[in-house]
Amino acid sequence: MSDQEGARPVIAVAMGDPSGISPELTARILAEPDLRGAANFVVFGDKRLLDLGITDSGVDPDVEVVADGAPLPAFAGRPIFVDLANHDPADLKRATPTLAGGRAATDNFRRALRFAHAGHADAVFFTPFNKAAMRFAYQGYDDEIRFVRDAIGFEGPASEFNVLDKLWNARVTSHIPLSEVANNITQERILRALALADTNLRAAGFEPPRIAVAGLNPHCGDGGNFGRDEIETIEPAVKAAKAKGFTVEGPFPSDTVFLRARNGDFDAVLTMFHDQGQIAMKLMGFDRGVTLIGGFPFPICTPAHGTAYEIAGQGIANLGATRAALSLAIKMAGDISQRRAAA
Repeated sequence: MSDQEGARPVIAVAMGDPSGISPELTARILAEPDLRGAANFVVFGDKRLLDLGITDSGVDPDVEVVADGAPLPAFAGRPIFVDLANHDPADLKRATPTLAGGRAATDNFRRALRFAHAGHADAVFFTPFNKAAMRFAYQGYDDEIRFVRDAIGFEGPASEFNVLDKLWNARVTSHIPLSEVANNITQERILRALALADTNLRAAGFEPPRIAVAGLNPHCGDGGNFGRDEIETIEPAVKAAKAKGFTVEGPFPSDTVFLRARNGDFDAVLTMFHDQGQIAMKLMGFDRGVTLIGGFPFPICTPAHGTAYEIAGQGIANLGATRAALSLAIKMAGDISQRRAAA
């Protein structure tokens, strides 16, 4: 292993749902020269499914295959593929969520997470999952955050962030019914979300990150005419965050704050609930969006789009969001790798 290869961050890659475009995307990113030159990859999946992705995409990623349980070789310019042999291609059903696909995806993800948690990788990246298939295989599956907590035994604060180019969206509440949102908006949760956003933005190179806070109600409550959440909860939380040293402003009406952020006034927008930010971000760039799961000991990144069942196996998947997600994982992992080397 050369000094240059040893200095690169290590990314644990988990192959996602095999019934969608994940095999194709995995093959294509592993064949990208600039990505291969920026990091060392350890991939967890079934080599037979990677071969399907190679056939679909027409690329040759040239990976070094290692049997499950065998010692990993030194990095030598090629991605290392740990063949878990966990999904027989004969059982593959394109464009259909299956128990077999869910088991393979959860197995791959768990192995990548534990590999990183043991200190062998600086970040985790995965190609898209299908939530129905994940629930077939993992009872009680809510989202990736819950799965990560269970996989590595982590109890600290964590959240999803949506990233589009240089604009981030953080959120106070996430995967809960809309009817429960208002009761879950508290000053404590807003401050916790701001702190988590600030930490992750700094890890991605923003210094200091400029964060706008959206209101909850129409027109930011219109002075209390449409609700007092902004007056009694959100604005006091913003003032408290400023007193703690965060570069934060708001609350702003959610129907205009993203216009200002898109124009460069802010690096991130903290929204009160899931779709308040997701709709804006995906409209601005669905094919480039990234989901970052932050708050864990290592960053976890994936493209923000889904499994694209409608084009599975056709070799026409757009690589934009996948490339952006892996690039963000590499950037954030580089800082972790440097800190580890200096310790």
